[in-house]
Amino acid sequence: METEGRYTLVGAIVLLVVALLTLAIVWLTGAADTIAYQTYTIYFKNQSLDGLAVGSPVKMRGIKVGVVDGYRFTNKQDDAVAVTTRIDEGVPVHAGAAAYIKRNLVTGIAAIEINNGPNGNPLLSEAPDGERYPVIAEGSSDIDKVATALSRLAVNGAQVLEKMNTLLSDQNQRAISQTLANLNELSGHLAANKQDLTAAVQSIRDASDEFRLAGASIGQAATRAEGTIVSVGDNADIALKEAAAAMEKLQRDASLISEHVQLLSETGTLEMTSISRDVRTSADVLTTAGQRLSNPRAILFGPDKKQLGPGEKLP
Repeated sequence: METEGRYTLVGAIVLLVVALLTLAIVWLTGAADTIAYQTYTIYFKNQSLDGLAVGSPVKMRGIKVGVVDGYRFTNKQDDAVAVTTRIDEGVPVHAGAAAYIKRNLVTGIAAIEINNGPNGNPLLSEAPDGERYPVIAEGSSDIDKVATALSRLAVNGAQVLEKMNTLLSDQNQRAISQTLANLNELSGHLAANKQDLTAAVQSIRDASDEFRLAGASIGQAATRAEGTIVSVGDNADIALKEAAAAMEKLQRDASLISEHVQLLSETGTLEMTSISRDVRTSADVLTTAGQRLSNPRAILFGPDKKQLGPGEKLP
C-alpha cells in the first residue's frame, strides 16, 4: 500500500510539472498576450523616439493601459518608425484616436500617450490593407506645439532683425539725416514767414466764405429756376390738355360735316336722276311735237291717204 501511495504521489508531481511546463510554453509563445491584450501599430514620422524602449508604458489620460511591444523601421510611410503596442483588451480605442510621445523633462524617459477618438465613433478593430494590426494615427503633443510656435517665433524674429538691419543701413541713415535736415530747414522757413502764412490762410478762409455765399446764391437761383420750370411745365400740361380737347372737338365736327356731305350727296343724286328723267320725257314730247309741226299740211288737212295710220300696213 505504501508503494502504491508513493507511485500516486510521483504521478501527481509529474502531472503538475507537465502542466507548469505547458503553461510556461503557452506564456512564452505569446498565447497569453493574445488573450489579455489588443495589439496596435503606430507610425511615428514627425516625433523623436528618444527615451522610448520596449516595455515603455502606453497611457491614456495619464493611466497606463499597455506597453510598447517592439519597433522597427519601415518604408511604408517615408522612413517612419513603426511601434507595436499592446493595450489592455478592456480599454476601448475608438476610430480617430491619435498617439504622441510624452517625455519626462527630468529623467528623459518617454511614454506613448493616446488621445482617444470621440465616443460616438466605432471601435478601432479592423486592420488596414497590408497591415497586421489596427493602426493608430500619429498626433502631436502640447510640447511639440510650443516648440513649433517657438521655432516660428525665432524665424520671424530673425526676419525682423534682418529687416531692421536693412532699414538702419548706412545709406538709409544718411537719407534719414538728410530728411531731418530738410525738415529743420522747412520749419525755419515756416517760422520766418509766419505772418505771410497767416495772411495766406486768412485769404483762403475769405475765399472759402465767398465760395460758400456763391454756392448759397446758386442754390437759391436753382430753387427759383426749378419753380419756374415747374410752372412752365404745368402751363404746358394745361395747354396740351386744351389742345387735345380742341382736336377731339374738331374731329367730332369733321365727322358731322362728313355725314352731312354724304347725306347731301345722296339726296342730290336722287334729285338729279329725277330731273334727268323729266328732261328726257320733255325732250321726247318736244321731238314728237317737232315732227308734227314739220308737216303743217297734215295738221291742217289731215293725213294723206297714202300715209299709214297707226297699226296699218301696205297691201
